[in-house]
Amino acid sequence: MTQILTLHPDNPQIRLLKQAALILNGGGICAVPTDSSYALVCHLEDKAAVDKIRRIRGVDEKHHLTLLCKDLSELSHYAKVDNRQFRLIKSATPGPYTFILEATKEVPRRVCHPQRKTIGLRVPDHAVLIELLSVHGAPLLATTLIPPNETLPINDPDEIQDKFKNAIDAIISSGACHLDPTTVVDLTPMGDGGSPALIRAGRGPLEALGL
Repeated sequence: MTQILTLHPDNPQIRLLKQAALILNGGGICAVPTDSSYALVCHLEDKAAVDKIRRIRGVDEKHHLTLLCKDLSELSHYAKVDNRQFRLIKSATPGPYTFILEATKEVPRRVCHPQRKTIGLRVPDHAVLIELLSVHGAPLLATTLIPPNETLPINDPDEIQDKFKNAIDAIISSGACHLDPTTVVDLTPMGDGGSPALIRAGRGPLEALGL
């Protein structure tokens, strides 16, 4: 049975955050609120959990998964970022943006795009999620919680439990969450002197990126 962990939106209870971290470290999958919409998250190194997230979403290995980082200091550990790319990321971080970047060797190949060897990265602006990342002690692998064959995310914990009660282990509930997914921008063309490429327009305004 899926657990619902109800956390205060500004001062989340550490006891419950530790409980969520234990679930994730044990191979579990959690639905978490972000500054865009709900997302499914799991431990980066857990192959079975990653495969299960893809099955829940109905996506294959070519669908970019995203690493949620608590701050910019973690980016260079998991992605190859030059000065131009970093300045653009910094201008809109934290926020509802996912940046596609070339992954470093610290990222398991099975979670990267199979041909491009890229990964999505972002720093969310959500107090509960940032605290969870701190308690967990490492980035979490994530994907927007959009059911298969649908186009909009689910943002109601009761509806999430009803639809995914046999598939996910816990839901973190901390109040209202947006329905819009992140804005996704591919920054890899910048490595060859090109311009960022918009992949998906979402909650993050393009003006903040100069696009």
